Amino acid sequence: MTTRILTEAATSISELKANPMKVALSAEGEAIAVLNRNETAFYCVPAETYEFLMDHVEDLELLAIADARKNEESVKVNIDDL
Repeated sequence: MTTRILTEAATSISELKANPMKVALSAEGEAIAVLNRNETAFYCVPAETYEFLMDHVEDLELLAIADARKNEESVKVNIDDL
């Protein structure tokens, strides 16, 4: 069976168990595919990368809301009235 790996770096779950920080630092901030019996079990993602991804997902969700609302009728206001 062919396994799709979406990262440049991969490690075995045994290596991760033996020295997790060494494995995490070896990818230099990139995600690492963790393999169990040569199949991807999960991805190990550094905190900064995960935070970036969550910010990006939030931006995409806000963009979808803005796109949905752009065809709604607008209301003119005067800034001095606010």
